[in-house]
Amino acid sequence: MNHHPPGPIGRVLTVVLGALPFAVITVLVFGHWPPLARWDQSVAARAASYGAAHESVVDVWQVIGAVVLPWTSRAVIVVVAAYLWHRRARLLTVWLLTSAGAELGLVQAVKAIFERERPALMLVENGGFSYVSGHATAAFVMAGALGVVLPSVRGWRRRFRLLVLLPVIAVVWIASADRIALNVHYVSDVLGGWALGLAILTATSIGFGLRPGLRRRRRRTPSDGDGTTAPPRAAVIVNPIKVGDGVAFRRKVTRALAVRGFDDPLWLETRVDDAGNAMAKLAIENESDLVLVAGGDGTVRVVCSALAHTGIPVGVIPAGTGNLLARNLHIPLDLDDALERILEGRDRRIDLVRVNGDGLDTDRFAVMAGLGLDAAIISDAPPHLKKQIGWTAYLVSAAKNINHPSVRVQITIDDAETIERRVRTVVIGNVGMLQANIPLLPDARPDDGLLDVVVIAPRRVTQWPIVVWRLLTRTHRTDMYLERFTGRKVELVAAVDVQRQLDGDPIGAGRSLFTEIEPGALTARVPKRR
Repeated sequence: MNHHPPGPIGRVLTVVLGALPFAVITVLVFGHWPPLARWDQSVAARAASYGAAHESVVDVWQVIGAVVLPWTSRAVIVVVAAYLWHRRARLLTVWLLTSAGAELGLVQAVKAIFERERPALMLVENGGFSYVSGHATAAFVMAGALGVVLPSVRGWRRRFRLLVLLPVIAVVWIASADRIALNVHYVSDVLGGWALGLAILTATSIGFGLRPGLRRRRRRTPSDGDGTTAPPRAAVIVNPIKVGDGVAFRRKVTRALAVRGFDDPLWLETRVDDAGNAMAKLAIENESDLVLVAGGDGTVRVVCSALAHTGIPVGVIPAGTGNLLARNLHIPLDLDDALERILEGRDRRIDLVRVNGDGLDTDRFAVMAGLGLDAAIISDAPPHLKKQIGWTAYLVSAAKNINHPSVRVQITIDDAETIERRVRTVVIGNVGMLQANIPLLPDARPDDGLLDVVVIAPRRVTQWPIVVWRLLTRTHRTDMYLERFTGRKVELVAAVDVQRQLDGDPIGAGRSLFTEIEPGALTARVPKRR
């Protein structure tokens, strides 16, 4: 069965239905509907009479009330939100905090609007207005929010979810019963609080796109009663600019997944203002079993960074100009061949590299970072030429920049003493192969826990053939033209602003790059060994 998110009319209708119980209860309360009014007064009279005769019981309810304060429920939401932020479920984190904030604001607004007086015979002193019960609303929002969040968190067993949810549901009842037992709220105040909580959760869930259609079906096991297992589901993150015939591409990918037992994939397209970060987070939050990414090296880098440390396998479908990660993982450049090798492949833990620098937020890359000539070549490659002739457009840019000025750079490897070189370019790599199988860093391996560094420093244009020959023949000799280093942490600081790049993506001029290896951070889906 296909799952499609509802359109605008469906979303509005869902919000209206979610708010309807609150609207109905509010109308009945302030329309003084006789059955509800009699119920309120009858329960309030019995609570006052029982409490007056059993002071010790009132003391117990007071203690309970001090524990189940609205701020307690909000604190639980904040703690869970912090946990989700750590798990990189940023959308759920913001949704939780937004729901808690909406609850706090709307409860106070409703009280101020309706100004309902509390029951006359309260058993404890309590100021403010009666409608709605803040305790009931806050507890309901907490319970409902956790009910949405827990099934979306990978690795939480069903029994553990129940161990959490059952006490949380009990807290809703206890917090509500406490208000009635102490006679500080009418029954309708509590019902209104629950209904307001439902309205808040419905509106914020729809606003953040947390609809059932976007959540992967829970895998069933034979113990579920029908002896079947729900099929796995893949998320496909696509840069539509890089994928030529989008319809044909979608058809091929969907067919390749279907014949291997996958459910209909979750399709996520990148945007001009987001190369894949939000899409990767949606894939995480929907518990995708596999993420396929098709786009340029920049899209692949952003998606891999967002999926770091999640354990979700990432399969790279070559679709860009360089396809550097795909090349280094031995993924074929032909679409049909790549799909077969990925979907029939194996999972391999590979390293990522954490990077920051001046004017650059902390980020990650999977292939290479560079400072100097290589970044200038990437920045100057004409986009129309890349589209027409592919990676060979970089050769045109290289010819234009062959006399790119050298720059003095300080290089620090791990905790060793800083060295200074006048260079044309410095490249830090997690893998070693460039286009056309040029071994820029021949000893680099994506899972060795090390960074490989090459310093290229010909003094004159006539010395470039020597450097190129040494690269092509994988010569390990060190001299003034070409040096290699390895380490777990590499810092580069240039004397002046120079161009910089991450995985073939220009990131603007600056003076520094600080990098550190993250061993085994990414689970990559790669072809099986032959």
